[in-house]
Formats: sequence, C-alpha cells, structure tokens
Amino acid sequence: MTFGEQPAYLRVASDLRQKIVNGALPPHTRLPSQARIREEYGVSDTVALEARKVLMAEGLVEGRSGSGTYVRERPVPRRIARSGYRPPSGANPFRQEQADEASRGTWESSSEQEAAGPEIAARLGIELGARVMRTRYVFRDAGEAMMLSTSWEPLEVTGRTPVMLPEEGPLGGCGVVERMAAIDVVVDNVAEEVGARPGLAEELLALGGVPGHVVMVVERTYYASGRAVETADVVVPADRFRIAYHLPVK
Repeated sequence: MTFGEQPAYLRVASDLRQKIVNGALPPHTRLPSQARIREEYGVSDTVALEARKVLMAEGLVEGRSGSGTYVRERPVPRRIARSGYRPPSGANPFRQEQADEASRGTWESSSEQEAAGPEIAARLGIELGARVMRTRYVFRDAGEAMMLSTSWEPLEVTGRTPVMLPEEGPLGGCGVVERMAAIDVVVDNVAEEVGARPGLAEELLALGGVPGHVVMVVERTYYASGRAVETADVVVPADRFRIAYHLPVK
C-alpha cells in the first residue's frame, strides 16, 4: 500500500457511505450482503466484514437479528441550548426552555451520598474519599431520552443545609447558582469542556443508542471565589443532537 492510500475496507466503507448519503441506499434498505460486497468490490470476506463494521460504528446501519443489516433512518439533529444567560429564577437552560408551553420536556432524578473518587475529588478540589452528593438525571423530550447528567456537590459545602438534596426542599429543582446563593455561596464562574467518545453501554441503553454510537460529553464545573461547588458530566447522543451555546458579550 502506497503512502496516503486508504486500506481496502475503508475504501469500500466510503463508497457504501456515499450511497447512503446520496439516497442510492435509502433508509430501511438492506445493505448488500457480505458475499455481494466481496464480489462487487473484489475484496476478501475479511475486508467486506470490516467495511460493514465501520458503517455500524458510524451509526449508518444496524443489524437485525436473523434478517441482515439495514440502513438506519438518519435523524435530523435537534438543538440543546447551553447559555451564559441565567434568568432571575436561576433555572438552567434546559429547564428554562421546557417551561415553554409548547415544549414537552420532562426529567427524572435520584440522589445519594458517596465517597469522591480520584477524578471527582480532583475536579472539586477535595480530599479523596470526601463525601459528595451525587445526583443522576435523565432528561426527555416527548418521552424520548435526550440527555443524561450526573452531578457531584461536596457535602462540606451543602451538607446539613436546606439545599443538600438538589431536587428536594424549598429550592428543589432550582439551578446551582440560586441554590448556592441560598446558603450564602456566590457562584461567580462556570467552566465547560466539550468532548466526544463512544457511549458506555449503560448510557446508550438509557439514550436508545446502539453499541459504537458516539456521545458528546460536557464536563461542567461551577466555582465560587475559585472554589468548585459543583461538577457534572452531561451526556448527549451526537447523532441526534447538537449543543448550541449562547454567551453574553461583555
């Protein structure tokens, strides 16, 4: 193979991908069999199999038990807002959007205490094993799971206060900024890092994806005078959603 030349399985996958994109292989059409790919492209069974694996990993096709491999319906990506603007209520952008009467969003959550592991301890700037409140969320739109979020708050900040449980008490369901303000902690900065990776099995199960699908992960941390008071991982399926940022100009 000369320098810069693609491996055979990638060339086959590229050609099949183009046929899917231009409609020559429309949604719900059965992908050519491994034998057909081998004959049409003059490649080995191994190359044909690897090409099909590439398309499955990209989420373009899906296997159906006992039936074959079919082109998936390509969803039109929808937007999930991230915003530097915070309304007086302190609601996060998702909750703010879902307050619109036309929206059909819901969410569910569960909280429990745990010992901070190495990564979370580092992100919060606390000792390894220190107690934190972990809260897991599933956000839905018209019943479809669209976003997962797991947040951690150090109990040395919120423990034994009315806001210890993010979704309960007088400020249950309010945003981090408003909840912290209620215990005289002034949040003055938030940092977000956006990355992508293959979804974990439990994430894809909750989000309705298939093995190999890519998710976007927003790692968010709120700070008060340089001290981290909450950190979270927000997980969004990359094939169905886009993350849109609206930031204030100063």
